[in-house]
Amino acid sequence: MTTSEVAQALTTATGEDRWVDPRLAELARRAAARGTVLLSNDGALPLATDQPVAVFGRVQVDWFSVGYGSGGDVNAPYTTTLLDSLEELGAAVDPELAATYRRWCAAQEPPVEEWGNWPRFYPEMELDDAVVTATAARAATAVLVIGRAAGEDRENVLEPGSYYLTAAERRLLAQVTGSFERTVVVVNSGNVMDLSWAAEAGVSALVLAWPGGMEGGRALAQVLTGVLEPGGRLTDTIARSYEHYPSAPFFGGKEFNNYAEDVFVGYRYFETLAPDTVLYPFGHGLGYTTIDLEPTGLRHDTETATVSLRATNTGQRPGSTVVQVYRGTPGTPGTPGTPGTPGGPVLPRPARELVAFTRTTELAPGAAEDLEVTFPLDRLASFDDSGATGHKDAWVIEPGTYPVHVGASVRDTAEAGRLEFADLVVVEQLAEALAPDPAHPFERMTLAPGADGPVVGWEPVPTSTVDLRARILDHLPEPITPTGTGGTTLDDVAEGRATLEDLVAQLSVDELAELSYGHVEMNSPLGAPGNAGAFGGLIEQLRARGIPPVITTDGPSGIRLSAWASLLPCGTALASTWDPPLLEQIAALHGAEMIRKGSDVLLAPGMNIHRDPLCGRNFEYYSEDPLVTGLCAAAVVRGIQSQGVAACPKHLACNNQETERIYNDSRVSARALREIYLRGFRICVQTAAPRTIMTSYNKINGQWAHYNYDLVTTILRGEWGYTGMVMTDWWMRYAPDPLFPALRDSATRVRAGVDVLMPGGRTWDSTRAEGHDDAVLSGYDPQDTSGEHLTLGEIQRTALNVLRMAASTRALHRARQQAERQAERAEQAER
Repeated sequence: MTTSEVAQALTTATGEDRWVDPRLAELARRAAARGTVLLSNDGALPLATDQPVAVFGRVQVDWFSVGYGSGGDVNAPYTTTLLDSLEELGAAVDPELAATYRRWCAAQEPPVEEWGNWPRFYPEMELDDAVVTATAARAATAVLVIGRAAGEDRENVLEPGSYYLTAAERRLLAQVTGSFERTVVVVNSGNVMDLSWAAEAGVSALVLAWPGGMEGGRALAQVLTGVLEPGGRLTDTIARSYEHYPSAPFFGGKEFNNYAEDVFVGYRYFETLAPDTVLYPFGHGLGYTTIDLEPTGLRHDTETATVSLRATNTGQRPGSTVVQVYRGTPGTPGTPGTPGTPGGPVLPRPARELVAFTRTTELAPGAAEDLEVTFPLDRLASFDDSGATGHKDAWVIEPGTYPVHVGASVRDTAEAGRLEFADLVVVEQLAEALAPDPAHPFERMTLAPGADGPVVGWEPVPTSTVDLRARILDHLPEPITPTGTGGTTLDDVAEGRATLEDLVAQLSVDELAELSYGHVEMNSPLGAPGNAGAFGGLIEQLRARGIPPVITTDGPSGIRLSAWASLLPCGTALASTWDPPLLEQIAALHGAEMIRKGSDVLLAPGMNIHRDPLCGRNFEYYSEDPLVTGLCAAAVVRGIQSQGVAACPKHLACNNQETERIYNDSRVSARALREIYLRGFRICVQTAAPRTIMTSYNKINGQWAHYNYDLVTTILRGEWGYTGMVMTDWWMRYAPDPLFPALRDSATRVRAGVDVLMPGGRTWDSTRAEGHDDAVLSGYDPQDTSGEHLTLGEIQRTALNVLRMAASTRALHRARQQAERQAERAEQAER
């Protein structure tokens, strides 16, 4: 039996293995509940299970468990709905209304569309006023469920049925709120939508239930009935209207988007320049009890600061909360500052920036807990891309007084103390990299003084002055001297009998080049059916050296295969827990499931910033804040990789919209890149060491991410010290090299430091473009030492990264097992 036959015969692909680790199901349910955000509550929740409740809205039956696309297309062994789960708990759900909805939903199947055309909502059943009135006579409390979904290649839009309510939903909302004493509205959506109607309608409670995976319906039922508390806190700001978001005028462009709001993303903008436009602030979320957070001190040394506080449950029920620590506005020494006023920092700073967070334990009524939250002082730094501080391209802490606030949201805080810096501190001096192209200048938001505080100002964005061609030529890797053929294997390297360099020295140039491609198409025959693709040992010559095929599968909400796999809460739901230790536990069990299913690399976590609420894939991602994003992603990576498999954080970087994502140019200042869009990736890389990373489809300041030398080599590898493998997103765009005329396509990719083209493309006609050639060696000339062509050292560098990655995962162990089985079968055949 060949390697291909072994892989395709995995029992996980038979369709019979529906087993789910009960520990994973339990943790997924707990996370879905802990990520549920109770936005408002006028005593309507929790529901008393012995009191009648009427549940309206078809989404109670047709529940949104996940968003669309590669991040959600998982064959879940089961899912749970809100209606079934409420009945499972013994809630006194109105049976007549429930039966009506079940019959109607059974006759009105949700529409099923092709890729990128999935429904953003399901048409609602319309009810006569008499039906609603009669139901209200049987129950004083109603639960109304509204659902939304978006996804990959499926942006949210400013239309009813997407960002706004439909006419049918508005009518049902008016009917229910006008007939019942109490109305609880549940929004089951992976993206923030317009919620201005809630106050207008006078709802008694408003719940944001992110897609919670296979246990989502059950988790929400337990939250509504008080079995579990709603533990979620917002990882985004919810504005009063879409037009209030700072990104709104600069989102959705087909050719390019100027990230003109710069570092003023989400709450950094709202709390500084537009506090009155906020409906629900960043970090907000209610529980079923009240927990007071009282700061008791602030101390620091040369590297860190520590906030001390006491958390006291002053309510009537057990519960926990999130402790959030923010930097306030720095001012002159001894005095906190006001943004945009004289005496403040030279670099414009948002009024608040998150520097640390944690969760309390569950506290009984009247109980108290003393906590300490420590953060590195370099989280106070900002990046100077203009030289305004005298230190261009440096992370700096400007002199002044930095108030530190602690509380339960960005607004519900108390000052814990102040940190004083008499002199400017250069935290890290870097080289200029990835600044915008001078050919495409634009202005960015800054702060200007106003009569009642700072107002929006505008300034030119500093553009690139780097000779990138010279930088690349100055940093070409030295080649490893070829030693000719030999018998070194990857097993020899793993066992310490040889080095990776020894192995690479024995590989031919053709074999080296083969390591830089995936297996041409998705669902590689070398892996479990339904896989996303394979790389590594794709040809017999490489497998003979013990180099295994490494199998990738989509994520982040589950393992996407032609097999049953656990469906987990979406990224936003997980982040809304503000509980990285819980995420790490879930990810460890998820990693164990990868082993059972035949996956070596999970293409997850997704960690792009929630720049704008219309981005279709926001459900996959974590937050508008880079610290929340980075710490959540790092927890997931650590958990997955604790099992010997690999995580692949994505998409590096600025994959912040789905509209024309393959062609769009994200034009961003170097400061906003460093402080917002790259910061989460840096945290993840430097605290969790992912074994591989995926680049994004889009351009960044004029160059596609998969060809972007400064992104991948200067910053990721050079500044952050990353030693893992980098892969493209699936089917990169073709392009000539603007700096080296002899290079194009995959040759440019390898020079940039992107190791593997996924899923492949050298022989699949649908991925080819006229005049282009994916072959790495088309740009290689062994006689040219000038750097105009691809060098042997660059091709070897890619091979080293791929082999290092392959040797670090269970793919190598699986290859050994398969080789042993084949040897046993050969021996038996000889007998």
